[in-house]
Amino acid sequence: MFPAERLNRLNSVFSKSPMPDRKNIAILGSTGSIGQNALSVIHSLPGYRIYGLTGHSRVELLLNQARKYAPEIVVFSDRGSASDVSIPALPGTSVSYGKAGIIALATHEATDIVVAAIVGRAGLESTWAAIGHGKRVALANKETMVVAGSQIMKLAAETGAEIIPVDSEHSALFQCLHSGNHSGNGNSSEVSRLILTASGGPFREFDSQQMNCVTVEQALNHPTWEMGPKITIDSATMMNKALEIIEARWLFGIDPAKIEVVVHPQSIVHSMVEFCDGSVISQMSPPDMKLPIQYALTYPDRIAGDCPRLDFESRLDLEFHPPDFDRFPALKLGYEVARQGGTTGAVLNGANEAAVAAFLNKEISFTDIVAACREVLDNHEYESNPSLEALLAQDVWAREEINKWIAC
Repeated sequence: MFPAERLNRLNSVFSKSPMPDRKNIAILGSTGSIGQNALSVIHSLPGYRIYGLTGHSRVELLLNQARKYAPEIVVFSDRGSASDVSIPALPGTSVSYGKAGIIALATHEATDIVVAAIVGRAGLESTWAAIGHGKRVALANKETMVVAGSQIMKLAAETGAEIIPVDSEHSALFQCLHSGNHSGNGNSSEVSRLILTASGGPFREFDSQQMNCVTVEQALNHPTWEMGPKITIDSATMMNKALEIIEARWLFGIDPAKIEVVVHPQSIVHSMVEFCDGSVISQMSPPDMKLPIQYALTYPDRIAGDCPRLDFESRLDLEFHPPDFDRFPALKLGYEVARQGGTTGAVLNGANEAAVAAFLNKEISFTDIVAACREVLDNHEYESNPSLEALLAQDVWAREEINKWIAC
């Protein structure tokens, strides 16, 4: 993605030797929700070290993190935002800028584990680079798998990289699959179904008329999870579940027909696997991201950490409901893209990111988000086996088409 000599120059800046008795962790996107939780988890784990941090526009927060955790490397991805703030000297910390700096951190020989927590398509290149260098990637960036899942899994097989999911649902599936007599492949003959749970978001009981009147403020008020605005809107439209269907299809190598979604408002059961004998294995824990983050770092080991526990001394009611595909048409898009592959993931993801941004800016209505994505997806030039460059081009095209859709 970048000239080798440029990466070598950047890597030479990060010249300190790693501590041999610790695993060095690079958190890409440390100022976001996942990144902040990852910092808390790593700080409480013996034998793990916060080696590098990257952030985008929240410059002051990234500086505060650098002061608190003293990483060896900090990368400001948005040079424009960083230029608005006087960057103080950070003793013992090297400072870099831009996408090339993030990739240099993700591929540096001292980096043992990469937490890929940059939101959206923006995280693709750095995740690709880490996998290309055979790193363990704690993957919180589902868009990477949505856009380029087939290519990513092929690359990981070639380099020996480990991809351990951090999304609570895919972490749950990963853990449940290891209950079977195999190594976690969803396409095993033992596996009948992967069952993704969904909170249903704030509008799971809204009718169609109410959905047409949803405000930005309502959509950002998630009943269970505290997340960034883009992911929160995706949860409200259930586009997040559509993207998770696509991610599961590639991550576990499974036929989309074997992936199901069930609405579970309590968000205690994070997902389930049904095996061929009818046994259903679930992974349960409080709705908190610390556990899946920790598991991705310590796998295959489980160790005590600073993760909340379920309270079985209090009443615990668990509900499961089938999803309403008519009120949440994003789910149909998820299954279509999972079946078709090719360029469809890049187009759906790019269109959705642009449409969500437009909704947050109050340029379109809530129900327009999925409608616009549907139109763009239906009108793109499909390619079954695209290169990475073709996928990135389709992403740009989809965003431009959403802007045209809004203008009309």
